[in-house]
Amino acid sequence: MLKSIDRPTLIASSFIVIILLAGTVYTVITQGNATFIEPAYLLQQLKIAAFLGIVAAGMMMVILLGHIDLSVAWTIAASAMLATAVGGAWAIPVGLGVGLAVGLVNGIGVAFLRVPAMIFTLGVNAVLRGLMVMLTGGFAPQADATKFMIWLATGRPLGIANSVLVWAVISAALVFMLTRTPFGRYIYAVGNREAATYLSGINTRLVLIGSFVICSMCAALAGLLIAGYSSKAFQAMGDAYLLPAIAAVVVGGTNILGGQGRYSGTIVGTILIVLLQSVLSVAQMPEAGRQVIYGLVIIVMLLVYGRGSVVRA
Repeated sequence: MLKSIDRPTLIASSFIVIILLAGTVYTVITQGNATFIEPAYLLQQLKIAAFLGIVAAGMMMVILLGHIDLSVAWTIAASAMLATAVGGAWAIPVGLGVGLAVGLVNGIGVAFLRVPAMIFTLGVNAVLRGLMVMLTGGFAPQADATKFMIWLATGRPLGIANSVLVWAVISAALVFMLTRTPFGRYIYAVGNREAATYLSGINTRLVLIGSFVICSMCAALAGLLIAGYSSKAFQAMGDAYLLPAIAAVVVGGTNILGGQGRYSGTIVGTILIVLLQSVLSVAQMPEAGRQVIYGLVIIVMLLVYGRGSVVRA
């Protein structure tokens, strides 16, 4: 079991080293400096990785079930847009409330209505997009992020960006949940054999709802941090995080069919994707090309890790 789970993590870690070396060689040749191995650059990339890492953390909870959540893009945008519109002390609660509501709707739709998660969450994503367009009249939101949102995303009281510390806290909580609580074990069990888990007396519907709520709450939190980092919310701000989040989870070794994966792999996968984005940006790769690469990464990893037997973790 350890070999089957750790192998993709080791492979992803190796690719991180390769990306750093390739980027360093490229910048030395083209710019005359070794930007990719400078501490300031690495800390900046870690700060950027925190946003994607939080989204990927929630996405992993759903993928472990053998499902997928395609509503995270506009959950990110809707939470940020409503939080900045409300402002003041209610900004954070309202933003997280959006995530809670979306997660409950997704979970109920999948658990009770038995609609395929991909179809249902795609519909919820479209509803959120329509609501936000109605709210703004099709224009960019005029409200700015609150001071607390900006501090939460960019502050450095301990010398490390707050967004990274938030990611660390979320990561620690999810690792504890997955490894030390019955709910974490139930997630793996449902991902392996939902019917057998149900027959063993576990309320699989609550497991599904809980996992979708975690996913949407993480997306909403990421939306608040991104809005703080950008000092404002904007339409489609979450679109750039959907495919990379899925890719980070799959690259990290989580079986997209469910039931197998370690959170450490998702962290490594997130860092790999962020560094890959940076290299493609330096190489001036157009956005369409980046999306093609993310899609190919998901397909290749599905073929490599998704065809074997599913193992309980």
